[in-house]
Amino acid sequence: MVSPLPLWDPVECVVRGRLRLKGSKTTNPLAVGDIVKYEPGDDGKGIIVSIEPRKNYIIRKSTNLSRESHIIASNIGTAYLVTTLIHPEVKTVFLDRFLVTCEAYRVPVKILLNKRDLLDREEIDMLENFKQIYEGAGYEIIEVSAKTGLNIEKLRDECKGKVSLFSGQSGVGKSSLINAMDSNLILKTANISDYHLQGKHTTTFYEMHPLNSGGFIIDTPGIRGFGLVEMEREELSHYFPEMLKLNQECRFAPCTHTHEPGCRVKEAVDNNEISADRYLSYLGMLDEEEKYR
Repeated sequence: MVSPLPLWDPVECVVRGRLRLKGSKTTNPLAVGDIVKYEPGDDGKGIIVSIEPRKNYIIRKSTNLSRESHIIASNIGTAYLVTTLIHPEVKTVFLDRFLVTCEAYRVPVKILLNKRDLLDREEIDMLENFKQIYEGAGYEIIEVSAKTGLNIEKLRDECKGKVSLFSGQSGVGKSSLINAMDSNLILKTANISDYHLQGKHTTTFYEMHPLNSGGFIIDTPGIRGFGLVEMEREELSHYFPEMLKLNQECRFAPCTHTHEPGCRVKEAVDNNEISADRYLSYLGMLDEEEKYR
């Protein structure tokens, strides 16, 4: 059985000057989840002198044209990608980019489909199609509701004794889910816009919260753009699990699964073994990586 992570009293710290973006292409020298060493300062604040090697992290570019990237969080036990089907409408392009990044940087990831209680009969049919696509790709989907408590206890148990990241686009209910998991946490929430069905930013910065049941949750602001970072064209398909398991069956290696004859992945798309939507998402990433490289 995993024991809960120990808690310490917070220590206000500053970053030593030479650590600031030293040799880094990211906008932040420190990320939520980093393990650091610090020394006491003369003013009572700690001085961070070094950062321990990260076991994993999630990184993004805000746009594909950006030359700088941002580390969302590090040392993550499980990333929970929170989404909704229609309140607001799911953006599969965003989902696929987030999932690819988790695969590339060794972050275990699950999909939380929130606001399950709001779906009518027709939308439940849409949900089954969504599940067929992403469960077929190898991802666990957990249907949840902060309002009714659906699977909240399951989430609480999963998050014990580790660092969990809750991330997704604005309006999907990340903060409401976290509040439902721990009554001691009162994170700010807001309704989505009825006119555009768009989310509003309620969390404005990345923050880690201790859970009363043990473990920590990292809450992130709603993310709009998610540009990929440092992924080679020939390796991109490796981060689509449903494509990776067929790579060895392609006639040529490496295979980009675009124009090559004897491509097992393209055959699988034609035979509905791989989602055409996921394949189109892959082609879009290939095109953008080539365009902005």
